Amino acid sequence: MRHLFPLLLILSCLLAFLPGCEPKEDLVQTSGSLEFRSEFRTDTVLFDTVFTTIKTVTKRLWVYNRNAGAVKTDINLAGTAGTAFSVVINGDARPSAQGVTIRGKDSLLVLVRAVVGDNGQATSPKQFLVTDELRFRTNGTDQNVKLVAYGQNAYFHRADIIRTNQTWRTDKPHVIINSPYVSQGKTYSVGVVVAQGVTLRIPKGARIYSHAGAYLQVDGTLLVNDLTEPSAFVPTDTVKATNANIVRFQADRLEPYYAEAPGQWGGIVFTGTSKNNRIRYAEIKNATFGALLISPESITLPRPSLTIENSVIRNISGAKLSFANTTAASGGGIISYSGSVTANNCLFTNCGEFAVLGVGGGVYNLNFCTIANYTPAFLRETASLTFSNESPYDSKVKLPLTLNLQNSIVWGSFEDELQVINYADYAATLSIRNSLLRTKLYATTPSVVGAAGVNLLNVDPAFKRTSFVDPDYTLQDKSPATSPRRTPVAPLLAKDLRNLPRPSQPSLGAYEHK
Repeated sequence: MRHLFPLLLILSCLLAFLPGCEPKEDLVQTSGSLEFRSEFRTDTVLFDTVFTTIKTVTKRLWVYNRNAGAVKTDINLAGTAGTAFSVVINGDARPSAQGVTIRGKDSLLVLVRAVVGDNGQATSPKQFLVTDELRFRTNGTDQNVKLVAYGQNAYFHRADIIRTNQTWRTDKPHVIINSPYVSQGKTYSVGVVVAQGVTLRIPKGARIYSHAGAYLQVDGTLLVNDLTEPSAFVPTDTVKATNANIVRFQADRLEPYYAEAPGQWGGIVFTGTSKNNRIRYAEIKNATFGALLISPESITLPRPSLTIENSVIRNISGAKLSFANTTAASGGGIISYSGSVTANNCLFTNCGEFAVLGVGGGVYNLNFCTIANYTPAFLRETASLTFSNESPYDSKVKLPLTLNLQNSIVWGSFEDELQVINYADYAATLSIRNSLLRTKLYATTPSVVGAAGVNLLNVDPAFKRTSFVDPDYTLQDKSPATSPRRTPVAPLLAKDLRNLPRPSQPSLGAYEHK
């Protein structure tokens, strides 16, 4: 044993002088190429329609080395001068990188973005193609990954204060982007503001896209698809959801991933001086709120008013709203603070916490509307239709409230989709008739839902399809909202949301069942 320790010591010293064995995956080999993957493509990084001058989302390009050993590759963005694309290679923003090592069975991440410039053409083509290449040279082998973006010119509105009557053109989309605006020494973040006493007309077929956080503020009057337009949209046949004449308000991210994502932009704000607003045949989606009626300065200002007809408000987030000296409730389809709202033939679906919220009194008339408020992204515990006469500034102050809900369907994922706070205070101006309602709270409260038979309570309306993807809120044959057909409460609307005729005893809700 006394000779073993010196022997081990000698062996250890000898091993220290032996050359190390480098792992196989770190040994650089002189042959072999790379593989690529971006989303579902192996040779292309594709940006769907993007608006000029606005940065796209970041796309990931994975570069795989399937070889057992390491390889070195040179990476170059082909169009480095004036290209619409930019890349981040190995964490560094640069158009090229030489001798990049990728270990065996490992990968490299390249991030790609684009900013497409205006091509100088107003309307033709409506979209234009922008391309480049990311080139890889590995062991004498050249490989290319295409970079492709479809650009779209647009009218851009940044801190746009509209001071004279205006009609927006429809030859290009309109994009609203919040930008700093200085007024009386204060800086505000503003998208578009329609000044008091001024009318903005948005005619049929217009497309309005808003950047993150941007909104359209109306201090004057907004007319969308209005009948007073010289070429007003007056449909004579069925209006399908894809109809080109529908005016669409949505976010400016057009990639499929964002197509149905709520909360991507602010919404449309109607302030205390706004009046006689009318929206027809429109779709408002993917916002924090569809329409917000509010008087930030004082509850005593004139009441903002909105009439919305044959329109859809959907995919609205439940984010908190904050204006002036009050924090509003969570987002919703229509949020009204002492406003006046008339909704005819409208669909509200996947609307955050509320489909329609009326606070601080006001006037609310809903006729032949469908509230199908399913919120699969989160558990909602607020009633889709909520009304209160309490001032948002002082709950002890009660303000006049009028509610007429008729010929409608109020349904969703929560067991109480109707709440009328302090209803005894305005019982004389509360009318809920000939509607299908989901409510446990008022199931036995005649002063709210009327005597037996006035409304249908807690019976499933049997929509055709309530899935988040491709829902269909028309009615099945077995729906209690169709048979037996009920005598409507005036006024009877002759056509439904799709412009289909209604019989003398029509179905409930926005869609007439055939």
